[in-house]
Amino acid sequence: RIDSRRVAAVLKERTGIDARITILGHVQRGGTPSAFDRWMSTVLGYAAVQELMAAEPGMPGQILGIRRNRVCRLPLVETVAATRAVATAIAEGRYEDAVASRGHGFGLTLEIIETMTRPPDADTRREDLGAGKRVAIIHAGGLAPGMNTAARAAVRLGLAHGYTMLGIEGGFPGLAEGRVRELSWREVDSWAGESGANLGTRRNLPEVEHLYSIGRAIETNRIDGLIVIGGFSAYLGAHTLVTERQRFAAFKIPIVCVPASIDNNLPGAELSIGTDTAINNIVWALDHIKASAAASRRCFVTETMGRYCGYIAQMSGIAAGAELVYLHETGMTLEGIVQDAHRMRDAFEGGRDLFLVVRNENANPEYSSDFLARAFEEEGGGLFDVRLNNIGHLQQGGVPTSYDRLLATRLTAFALDVLDEQFESRSNRAYYVGRTAAGGLGREPLEHMMDEVDPAYRRPLEQSWLAYRGIGAAVSLRGAAVPAPLEIIDMEP
Repeated sequence: RIDSRRVAAVLKERTGIDARITILGHVQRGGTPSAFDRWMSTVLGYAAVQELMAAEPGMPGQILGIRRNRVCRLPLVETVAATRAVATAIAEGRYEDAVASRGHGFGLTLEIIETMTRPPDADTRREDLGAGKRVAIIHAGGLAPGMNTAARAAVRLGLAHGYTMLGIEGGFPGLAEGRVRELSWREVDSWAGESGANLGTRRNLPEVEHLYSIGRAIETNRIDGLIVIGGFSAYLGAHTLVTERQRFAAFKIPIVCVPASIDNNLPGAELSIGTDTAINNIVWALDHIKASAAASRRCFVTETMGRYCGYIAQMSGIAAGAELVYLHETGMTLEGIVQDAHRMRDAFEGGRDLFLVVRNENANPEYSSDFLARAFEEEGGGLFDVRLNNIGHLQQGGVPTSYDRLLATRLTAFALDVLDEQFESRSNRAYYVGRTAAGGLGREPLEHMMDEVDPAYRRPLEQSWLAYRGIGAAVSLRGAAVPAPLEIIDMEP
């Protein structure tokens, strides 16, 4: 049997290091629930009541869960049997079967971990694919927690693929200035959990007068492929290079965009790197804001980032138990604000001590957060106080969550696989990658990007998370309208 003590003993015997054993125990069961745990459990609780109301006598037991970013329904008996089968496979030493039973993503993650924790040597380097290829990493757009994690994954996995990995400092302006340097395995060792973007990021898009300099930098540094990690500006910058290929031959290289934006407004990706961290930061702030009203009757109007995409406002609102959430996607009207003010007053008259309102920063150009606060206070007639809070750049900072680190690593690994295909086929296509509605990782041609987005508001035309709007109010505010039933997908264990 291979247990912790045996591993520690072997390490000490063969390496001479002082190996200590730490058992986490019940620490893993405690602590504050993450924002994902809170909004996910709220959505599943809502779906469970929906299922219960529609249930008929004799229906078999079901389990509700989240798969492929959707609420799904699984048969209870078969699912429990499949779970027990994993333990049986491990006990019998059938480890490959046990890994396969956990799903494709679990096995893929194990392979990535093994690659990233062992420096490549002659036996592990994939020289057949990457010999001599020079791949550059560039950030662009707003800062997103997890950018460093993605860059680290790109460097280590790229070296394992046989590439020479380059880092471009300062986004597209830095590329135009030729600020390109080689990155080593050791240099990125500590980047996994670091906040910020060590290579630097800029929102500046490539201007016409800079395209020649960018092309020259690509040729001078012999860049064979480009991994672009960033937000909407990063995608637009890469799109510009693709559309200018007829004029600049240097741009005819494989390009892969990896989504990293707290706004979660990128095409082809239901969740972007950094979004989970931003929501956790918002929920942390909202929890502290709510705690400050423990001895008073107060309404808080809180503004979040997101530009014209309301994802982080919606999901943080559900996670924090907000009574009202205002989004650009659903619009705001004066009549609706008046109705909300009356419902707020009724709630305080009914004994409520706290009311939380979350507003996306661009929900409406006329009905600002300040307008909402003043309107609610006026309609309250002294029954309660209203305070305005803008969470600000706290949303962009902080150490990336474990979810964002895993997402960054998996998306970057997939991006490198896409580059492999391009080099192997001697192609120079450009793609953007992401976790798709089908649940797996997918890619779409970058030249078709503008067909999938609303260019005026910089967000995808289809946003599946909008199905959750109204759930927060339904479970937090008495008398709130019940939203349309959630779609629940039947799946096998």
